[in-house]
Amino acid sequence: MTDHHNQEIREATFADIDVRGTDFHDIRVRGAEFANVHVSGRLTNVTVNGVDIGPLVEAELDRRMPERARMRPTDPEGFREAWGILRRLWDGTVARAARLDPAALHRGVDGEWSFIETLRHLNFASAVWVGRMVLGDPSPWHPWDLPWDEASGWDGVPWDREVRPSLDEVLAVRRQRQAMVGGVLESLTRQQLDSRVTRTEPGWPRLENFPLSRCLRIVLNEEWEHRLYAERDLAKLDG
Repeated sequence: MTDHHNQEIREATFADIDVRGTDFHDIRVRGAEFANVHVSGRLTNVTVNGVDIGPLVEAELDRRMPERARMRPTDPEGFREAWGILRRLWDGTVARAARLDPAALHRGVDGEWSFIETLRHLNFASAVWVGRMVLGDPSPWHPWDLPWDEASGWDGVPWDREVRPSLDEVLAVRRQRQAMVGGVLESLTRQQLDSRVTRTEPGWPRLENFPLSRCLRIVLNEEWEHRLYAERDLAKLDG
């Protein structure tokens, strides 16, 4: 990752730029003009002309997609409800993908992951945050699991961008991972939800005293957001 700390930029033009996997922290932009700018990411304390736009964006997204608010549960039953919503929504998305030419499911749109790669990444996320962090399996991986593009890579963690499993093949792994997550949520108690986990074995992640609830929320967020990306790209592939 390129480091741009403590820099001052004046009278510059930024045009036709694609920014991915980048952190913006403690930045002041003054006297600027923004036109045709598209931002996709997490907004925290982002103030535009004196207005913190993060809460406004969150409220509008919840208004457009009422089930989105269910992805922020606070008790075991809420987590089970959120998971049921995701399973139902993803069933529809997978059915839509299955109607396309199988080759199209290996094609990315605008430089994004293909549908198959998206499913492989979600399999990876479930393995990380439930298989490893919650259940304690130090190496829960499948050879087709796919970390995010900007990850640094870790010994023993698979990362094969060239493999091309079929939809049925990657769904077989996905069903196993979904059953794993569903099993954890089905038996989830308040005490477990309030607990913390530590994993220091080789691999990734290595975290100490990490909230178990946060592990589960990461999985919900990954499933929610990547389905939206998949639906967006399937519409273009099907168009």
